[in-house]
This record gives sequence, C-alpha cells and structure tokens, in this order.
Amino acid sequence: MSRQPRLIAVGRLKSGPEAALFEQHNARLRPPFAVTEIPEARGSAGEIRRREGAALLAALPEGGFAVALDLGAAAPTSEALAALAERWDGTGRALCFLIGGAEGLGPAVLDRADHRLSLGPLTWPHFLVRGLLAEQWYRVQAIRAGHPYHRAWRP
Repeated sequence: MSRQPRLIAVGRLKSGPEAALFEQHNARLRPPFAVTEIPEARGSAGEIRRREGAALLAALPEGGFAVALDLGAAAPTSEALAALAERWDGTGRALCFLIGGAEGLGPAVLDRADHRLSLGPLTWPHFLVRGLLAEQWYRVQAIRAGHPYHRAWRP
C-alpha cells in the first residue's frame, strides 16, 4: 500500500467535527489520502447526480481503480476489506474512493466503478463518510501490518 490513495468527494469540507474526524485518521495513514473536492451541484435530484457524477469521473485519473461508496453495495467486515485492499493494491492502478453528495452517486459513476463499497446499511451524511472511510482505511493498514489496533477477537 505504498501508493497514495485518493479520495474524490463531492462538497467542500469546512472546519468542524467532520473535518476533525477525517483529519485525525487521515494523519495516521501511510500514505494519507490525497483529497480532491468537487463542488456540489444544483437542480433536481437527477440533475445533481448527473452533474456531480460527471465531475467525479473527470477528476478520476486515467486508469484509476474506482471504488464507489454506495449504500446499496455489500458491506464487508474490516478483515474482508483488508483482503480487498490487498487485491486492489496488486492491480498497480491508482486507488480512488468516490463519495457522492447528499443525492448520492449517479448511474454513470456506479457503472464506471471497479468496486462498490458500503460502510453498512445505515445512511451517513456524505461529509461524515470521509472520516469513517479514513478510520477503516487505517484499520485496513493495521490489519495488513499485523498491528494490534484492530482487535479481531472482539465481536
């Protein structure tokens, strides 16, 4: 996991608890996420998803391995996510996590995604998802390194 993963997200994260949570965990990552923020679009829900989706895809590097954060996707355990990370790392492609805005991700983004990932069946605010993802990615790094941060024995 030596290449820098990317987080491409809708919205500008302002100072506050969500930013602090993300910064706390992103600072622990080796290497940390490189963050690209996409402006939030206006219009109908469908138009917002289309515009934000086009911007997310435009920010995706050519050949990037796109992981779309999608409520409707499977939610792996932390150990399973670590196994997925191992496979993704083996592709040699730039790993990019895509987080939509309040309206979610449009069909073009979901169709382009190499993998769809859910952080569970609950709906989370898109700004909070950044911190949750950064914590899980730190946990993935700990699992892969054999570090005791992740306590597999806990239910």
